[in-house]
Amino acid sequence: MEEEQEAEEQERFSSQQRLKAAVHYTVGCLCQEVAADKEMQFSKQTIAAISEITFRQCENFARDLELFARHAKRSTINTEDVKLLARRSNSLFGERLDQAPICQKQTRATQGHRDHRSLVAV
Repeated sequence: MEEEQEAEEQERFSSQQRLKAAVHYTVGCLCQEVAADKEMQFSKQTIAAISEITFRQCENFARDLELFARHAKRSTINTEDVKLLARRSNSLFGERLDQAPICQKQTRATQGHRDHRSLVAV
């Protein structure tokens, strides 16, 4: 029993290391492109720091998406979960508002008063 758990733990760790390596490689490629475009250099430590922050943020996004789906009593993440995540993240929310059409939606407090509507991105 313990051997099975240890094997699962080792597989999880190995998978995580492969994902980290893929993120690091991609960040390195992006930094090279920016460096060539802006005529600047990125140190290895800077690339590693950006990679680590990116990986941690992706872990947080994945955890949040999983929790949103679980809260809705679903086992599959769908677009509604992603929209909720985008609303929760200031940087993603700002991007989303720039690209999303704006519609009018009444809030509970103003139901019945058509003059007082709030703007909501959909």
